[in-house]
Amino acid sequence: MQHLLDATERALREVGDLLAARQPAEPVAATTPAEARAAFDAVDRPAARLLRERLTALRPQAGWLDDEWAREVPGTGEWWLADATDGAVQYLGALPHWAVTATLLRDGAPVLAVVHAPRTAATYTATAGGGTRLNGRRCAPRPRTLATAVAATSQPPLVARDPAALRAAGASLSAVLPHVPAVRNLGPTALQTAQVGSGHLTLFWQYGADPANLLPGALLAAEAGAVVSDAQGAPWTPAAPSFVAAAPGVHAELLDVLRAV
Repeated sequence: MQHLLDATERALREVGDLLAARQPAEPVAATTPAEARAAFDAVDRPAARLLRERLTALRPQAGWLDDEWAREVPGTGEWWLADATDGAVQYLGALPHWAVTATLLRDGAPVLAVVHAPRTAATYTATAGGGTRLNGRRCAPRPRTLATAVAATSQPPLVARDPAALRAAGASLSAVLPHVPAVRNLGPTALQTAQVGSGHLTLFWQYGADPANLLPGALLAAEAGAVVSDAQGAPWTPAAPSFVAAAPGVHAELLDVLRAV
């Protein structure tokens, strides 16, 4: 597994270098969603093809999950779940907060994950039972309380189509804000969840099913020592309607707040 993890990291670094070289120096001037999508596809599609080629060569027997917004994860077999440019909005906005991600799923659970953020020089790696590393060094959450927590949240793609998640996203933000110094959205979900594992963020929560974006960070956060659950405290699964990752000392405090939403 370590050999596969190292090879996966090399593949993501190759794709990240390609994308970093092509990222616009200024925000893309797109006035419609179609224009923004066309500008993104022009760089993302070649990168996605390269990523699929590299990962398929590493694990030819594994299937491939193409739809980055997929809500269903196969329950059997091995599958690659990858995103060449996780953080399209930031990428097109000439911001550094985007990443290349890859997760190997086995029977519906992540067993290997890499999140590589070229612009911030951060590479997170983990295997099931093997811990999490940031740039090659073991990492762990930082002890905090809600009163000193660096909090983050986000929303799944197309959250407006899920009225329950949309309502909970707004209500939870209003509920959490009085208890923490600030709440931020720092880009890709996978990267923010991984940052809980390294202590750069204290907690992250989200409402709405979003397995494609949450699976890599869920493994990275849990293997680092963070507590991962849904907003009610039950074990998180790809089908769960909510997600929480937090440092151990903060997790229970956060759930007390979210349970009232």
